[in-house]
Amino acid sequence: MKAFSTITLGAAVTLLFAGAAAAAGAKLSDAQLVYQKERAACLSGESIETRETCLREAGAALQEARRGGLAAGNERELEQNRLIRCAALPESDREDCVRRMRGEGTASGSVQQGGIFRELSRPVPPPAN
Repeated sequence: MKAFSTITLGAAVTLLFAGAAAAAGAKLSDAQLVYQKERAACLSGESIETRETCLREAGAALQEARRGGLAAGNERELEQNRLIRCAALPESDREDCVRRMRGEGTASGSVQQGGIFRELSRPVPPPAN
């Protein structure tokens, strides 16, 4: 019964979004499009989270985006996050970490695969005698 009510609620929400957009004759916002994709992934089982958690987080992200809290253009905050990732490293490794976080070198993998591997190759002078 719970699964049926979740599907029914999901269908109602989808119809509500589609109906509102059609009635207004407006294009869906980027945030709504992202929400619909995330929601579809939740319902299809593509998410690694439980369906309930996935739907709740997708809805919370949509709400936060509508409030302007998920602005993609906040470069200062992104830079601060990059530096925080590298802060725990020894100072001798920190500069290379910051360079990798800023996009230098190569990156492979994904969050879904368990992580992003960032690599930066550069010549290192031999130790002084």
